[in-house]
Amino acid sequence: MRPNPRLPAVVLLAAGLSACTFVPIQPAGVQVRVAAPNQPLACERLGEITVSVQDRIGPIARNELRIRDELEVLARNEAPALGADTVQALGEPLDGEQRFRAWRCGPAGAVPATTVPPPTREAETLPLRDP
Repeated sequence: MRPNPRLPAVVLLAAGLSACTFVPIQPAGVQVRVAAPNQPLACERLGEITVSVQDRIGPIARNELRIRDELEVLARNEAPALGADTVQALGEPLDGEQRFRAWRCGPAGAVPATTVPPPTREAETLPLRDP
């Protein structure tokens, strides 16, 4: 059986296309934290960031988790230009695009605006069974 002469070309094309979609985090973006969506923050609101990536390569849909990761990395990379140290997604990605809110929370991090007081009772440890 003869090997398919087009197989190496297809493999190289696929590898090349996947390499084009990788989004590296920039040094300043490493310091940017990501707050959970809808988490109230006691931080200074600085603005919004809209980022986008390709959600399809030709007729093929890209992996949704990879798209989300790349959008988050792009938002983190853009945040320092606004003076932000925290980003928070404003909604789900749609067609490879997502909006984030940019915040300055300071060195303490993304601190919730409301805090829950600690429980007044101490925890009690019980054995799983009697010896």
